[in-house]
Amino acid sequence: MQAYLDLCQRIVDNGTWIENERTGKRCLTVINADLQYNVGANEFPMITTRKSFFKSAIAEFLGYIRGYDNAADFRKLGTKTWDANANLNQTWLNSSHRKGDDDMGRVYGVQGRTWLKPDGSSIDQLKKIVDNLKKGIDDRAEILTFYNPGEFELGCLRPCMHTHNFSLLGDTLYLTSYQRSCDVPLGLNFNQVQVYFFLAIMAQITGHKAGMAYHKIVNAHIYEDQLPLMKDVQLKREPLSSPKLIINPEIKSLEDLETWVTMDDFNVEGYQSHEAIKYPFAV
Repeated sequence: MQAYLDLCQRIVDNGTWIENERTGKRCLTVINADLQYNVGANEFPMITTRKSFFKSAIAEFLGYIRGYDNAADFRKLGTKTWDANANLNQTWLNSSHRKGDDDMGRVYGVQGRTWLKPDGSSIDQLKKIVDNLKKGIDDRAEILTFYNPGEFELGCLRPCMHTHNFSLLGDTLYLTSYQRSCDVPLGLNFNQVQVYFFLAIMAQITGHKAGMAYHKIVNAHIYEDQLPLMKDVQLKREPLSSPKLIINPEIKSLEDLETWVTMDDFNVEGYQSHEAIKYPFAV
């Protein structure tokens, strides 16, 4: 947790003011932030200096694993994170590619499970990784990427956390995740939970021990209307001990994740936090 607070303080102390064209807001920005999570030791990185939640983040990533392209499907899993980008993003609302209410287009999990080839067939990136890792294979390209510039106009949002690179050393699985942009007060803990979860669940379904997850952020920022709450409230609080993520051990395959798994299969033990902070959200 201290690494998270150190990044927040770094942005406050050394950030540069940048005008964000998409949101129309100013933000304090730094370039390059590196975080890491000890998944093998089950040090679950939920923020404790404000009340944080984990199930929505896991539900969203489970939707990516399933290749969902509709906000309604994400809501059924237990998260409303795609409602705004699917239904309130004016550029997407004006797009001829939008199929109707809740349509997200070809974003995130769609690219991860059905990356289109020029001949009309598709590549299932995730299945290739799972199949290789179950066999003990690491071809140094166990990479899942959601970033497809050729299809940006076919979706409601370019991916922020866009690439996940797995590495297998002996029987220990590692993950390096890359994020181009991060709203630190609101989005970062959400993404931290997802990076941690992705390594933990992939290790479980491929039969390996989980090692470290490495999280690289290129552009880390705090929006101007979030800054007072960060400086005057969150950064004045002392962090508490990290909780543990408990995953149903009966989840044993990619097919399990695609079919019967729900948020009831994930729980957290030992989570304590300070009171919630209602940071403004930039659409």
